[in-house]
Amino acid sequence: MGRDFGWLWRAYTASTLGTYLALDAFPLIAILALHVSAAQVSLIAAASLAIGALLAVPLGPWMESRRKRPLMISADVLRFAVLATVPAAYALHALTYYHLLAVAIVVALADIVFVGASGAHLKGLVPPEHLLTANGRFENVLWISAAVGPPLGGGLVGALGPAATTLLNGVSFLLSALGIRMIKAPEPPPPAVREHKGRVTEGWRAIFRDTWLRLMLANGVLANSLIMATGPLLLYRMVHELGFTPLAYGLALGISCLGGLLGARLSQPLTRRFGQRAILLGFGVARTVWLMGLGFIGTGAAGLVMVIAVQFSMITCIAVFNPVFATCRLRRAPDDKVARILTAWTITSRTGIAVLTAGWGVLAAFTSASAAMAIAGVLMVLTSVLLPWRRQNWDSADSASASEVTTAAT
Repeated sequence: MGRDFGWLWRAYTASTLGTYLALDAFPLIAILALHVSAAQVSLIAAASLAIGALLAVPLGPWMESRRKRPLMISADVLRFAVLATVPAAYALHALTYYHLLAVAIVVALADIVFVGASGAHLKGLVPPEHLLTANGRFENVLWISAAVGPPLGGGLVGALGPAATTLLNGVSFLLSALGIRMIKAPEPPPPAVREHKGRVTEGWRAIFRDTWLRLMLANGVLANSLIMATGPLLLYRMVHELGFTPLAYGLALGISCLGGLLGARLSQPLTRRFGQRAILLGFGVARTVWLMGLGFIGTGAAGLVMVIAVQFSMITCIAVFNPVFATCRLRRAPDDKVARILTAWTITSRTGIAVLTAGWGVLAAFTSASAAMAIAGVLMVLTSVLLPWRRQNWDSADSASASEVTTAAT
């Protein structure tokens, strides 16, 4: 894939490992150090995503007309700077719930900038026939980090306190910025964004003009939002209600994420064998049937095994699905609208996650964490209706898809 892709891969590896080391750092800090309720734990995730998404709305056209690599570096440096304030305040006994919330908002905003810029940057750096391979390699890193990070992070929290992983996460973003800085290939000139009317909404307009993108956005937002909405509740139920340690929670998540490594390894061979449409539809359905199992976990070893089994199965299906979906989305996005489409997509997804996370926090307050997770699982199955089942929704990309898969196989 070349030297420059190697540096991009290293940067992604550093930041992804740091993110998974500190995957639940803010909820753990809120629970263990600030002693907040389940609703307040959910509010950190919900409010940070919602406010970050709102602040990011005008950024799509602004990012489109700028070179993407400096934007990625700036987003990484900003995340490092704000995350470093959390362990500093914790060490000085000055950390508050609102400080934690403010840092989460800034990080969420920087995340959106990085995602929007990085997709367009990847499309300019990697030839089209190698996009599936590149996304597959990123998916491998994602799930290896997800397997290793939470158990290691849980151990660090137990040994050094709840703020330790936040500092390491900040350092990982600094390493990511240095890796991206090492890329030498000149960037393609950014597209000129001439239109003024509708510039802010052009990403959404481009998505809604393409039936495939429109359906996949609706499906992805609802499915991902339901999965993410149960995350704080699962953590709260395991640590607070069922008595599992942070290390046990991290081990359960880490072992489950080995399914992601398996799925990422299978994704490209399965796509060559069955085609992109069959993989997206088949595994788009398969990933939905597992979530309701999290509503029925119990105490002790049996409960831990059930969490691992349910999440391992769900994550395996997601990891097969994701690289194919990311490749199809990049290919269907017009070159002069990639950053705007990805920014609009991320804003919509994060807003959906914020709304459902807050809603499920309220639902758990009125019912229970287990009941709220079971309801999310039932609704998750219904999201399959929104997949692009009609073949004509795929016709515009069929010839490009066949050409890309054939070239990659060769």
